[in-house]
Amino acid sequence: MNSLASLLATALLATTAVTAQAQITYMGQYAVPGGAMDLSGLGSSPNQSRLSFGSDLHFDKASQTFFGITDRGPGGGVIDFAPRVNQFKLDLSPSGQITNFTLLKTTVFKQANGQPYTGLNPTLATGNPANLGASLDPEGFVRRANGNFLVSDEYGPSIIEFKSDGTYVRTFTVPDNLKPRTAGGTLNYTDGRPTITSGRQDNRGFEGLTLSRDGKTAYAMLQDPLVNEGAQNDGRRSRNLRIVAYDVATGKSTGQFIYRLENIDDINARIPGTANDFSATNQGRSIGISSITAMANGKFLVIERDNRGLGEADPTQSAPVGSKRVYLVDLAGATDVSGISLAGSNSLPNGVTAVQKSLFLDVQAALVAAGHPVTEKLEGLSFGPKIDGGYALILATDNDFSVSQGQPGEQLDVCTSGVGGSFTRIAIGGVCPQGQALIPSYAYSFAIKGDALAAVGGVPEPATWAMFILGFGLVGAAARRSMRAAQA
Repeated sequence: MNSLASLLATALLATTAVTAQAQITYMGQYAVPGGAMDLSGLGSSPNQSRLSFGSDLHFDKASQTFFGITDRGPGGGVIDFAPRVNQFKLDLSPSGQITNFTLLKTTVFKQANGQPYTGLNPTLATGNPANLGASLDPEGFVRRANGNFLVSDEYGPSIIEFKSDGTYVRTFTVPDNLKPRTAGGTLNYTDGRPTITSGRQDNRGFEGLTLSRDGKTAYAMLQDPLVNEGAQNDGRRSRNLRIVAYDVATGKSTGQFIYRLENIDDINARIPGTANDFSATNQGRSIGISSITAMANGKFLVIERDNRGLGEADPTQSAPVGSKRVYLVDLAGATDVSGISLAGSNSLPNGVTAVQKSLFLDVQAALVAAGHPVTEKLEGLSFGPKIDGGYALILATDNDFSVSQGQPGEQLDVCTSGVGGSFTRIAIGGVCPQGQALIPSYAYSFAIKGDALAAVGGVPEPATWAMFILGFGLVGAAARRSMRAAQA
């Protein structure tokens, strides 16, 4: 038995040594030009078919392709745009560097009547902020085993299922405490505080969406705390936002759990000086999550970020960035707060336990070290194809179609020469000045290997499997010898 135990221990130690060697390595970025057009066929003007794909990301292993969604379109809900999903291929080198982007298909999301959804806010789309109508602001995306799409929306917040051709199937039931209401209890899907006094904050609905590995449970994540949950009944002051679990079969919620954002004191400590620090009301408004992805071991990866960086609001990345991070999240032991209000305090009530989280990847640090721009809207995350020794982790950005508001009601294209350079705002569809271009969409690749892969429940490396097989083979041989000796 001592020999048997020794062989097993040797095999396990060898496995640990291999997995402990590998880490997360940034393999670089790929920029898709901001002026590229999609394959929707809806028209040639920028507000009809300009390409954007980074609001969420999903990798389909069967086809080895990615799906990336738009949000509500250019203009932040004031330009009529048909939200859609783009299917594309990323070519990767054996080490995980992205070498090419190929757009394969564009699918527009359609209502039950066959008409496209619109990115217009409900007031503009229906004339009534209480009527959600056909307004859709997609922010989370996942593909079911049957090929159907699940899409999470910020306006509702809603979860909608579509067929693979974009045809509407059903809408999940929204928990009542998440619906935006006025003090009189009237629904209002357009306005923010102080008009709405409960439910999700404006433009802070279901930002992330994922499926459990068995496909039975969907997890949607609000970008920020509810409008009234926090000190002074102000969600902008709170760190506590909600992860909502859904039974996919019924479309009904089965639980809500608290995820705690990083404290702004810690974020401010990473920003040089104090002039650009985040204030108390930035905690649950300028800091938030933008993606959630389920892992093989039942845990999740969550993108948490601030609202700074290269983007339409800051085309030259002039303001200091505080946070672009990926956290490993575990719901084990977290309290179901479906019937619990967090209004009036930034602290959790007695007996309430938040989800566990630990830092998995500091994206900002990797980009800065490589001399690459730090983009504002890091919003898509998905494991990609297998590479040498591990897997590629791909992150994508939402470039907001490179459109920004000028005067009230005026939408303009944003042209930039890049970080620390110059920028110009011009009429949509115009020609950028020489040396400037529309803001691109970025895809970032990280090589995930060994212990980092094991942390998310990924499949072991081939070498690791070989050691397990060798180790257990030796154990089995020793056991057989022992049995023969005992029988002799």
